Amino acid sequence: MAAQDRRVFLVLLGVPGAGKGTQAKLLEELLQIPQISTGDLFRYNLKNETELGLLAKSYMDRGDLVPDEVTIRMVEERLTREDCARGAIFDGFPRNLVQATALDAITEPLGGIALVPLIGLEDDDAMRRITGRRVCRSCGAVYHIDFNPPKQEGVCDVDGGELYQRDDDKPDTVRNRLYVYYKQTAPLVGYYYAKGLLAEVDGGLPIDEVQANLKAALQAKGLI
Repeated sequence: MAAQDRRVFLVLLGVPGAGKGTQAKLLEELLQIPQISTGDLFRYNLKNETELGLLAKSYMDRGDLVPDEVTIRMVEERLTREDCARGAIFDGFPRNLVQATALDAITEPLGGIALVPLIGLEDDDAMRRITGRRVCRSCGAVYHIDFNPPKQEGVCDVDGGELYQRDDDKPDTVRNRLYVYYKQTAPLVGYYYAKGLLAEVDGGLPIDEVQANLKAALQAKGLI
């Protein structure tokens, strides 16, 4: 494999609320490679009514889960775009061992997965982070009742709109998201540990400290 063909691929793991999205955006700037999340992929393909988007919609309209094969094909297509010429940061993919082995096959010709940071966070802290979020109905500004409260409870600082709790952020939904994580995604921790790719960082620390620890892990692997 020619040196110019080698790319840097990272997989971020962690419970919902661990801060994967926030850290992925910071790593995106640092490494100049795009963040790829399954949520963004699905929205893009559904909005643009691509072949894969229409296929996914056919399952969703029936109330069925979209098969791994469809999600994997979306990821494979995404990696052919120009902005992935140097690699990518995966956030929310892979979600299970089937997707993980498929990602290995896709990335292996390009150098394979370079590092898998595991952003650790206690379940109670994850619950507090997610259930405390509030969003403005009119402008979409995001607040947190503990960490970033509005000046007036229930009212947006920006435009005075009503703040509400999204269904995804309600306690029962968050507990189910944690259950799904432990059932489907947690086995990936052992999978990547066995490959010598796992790097554990404490997600309970301030954002800048988490980022500094991620940089240290990248430096230890010679990636920056």
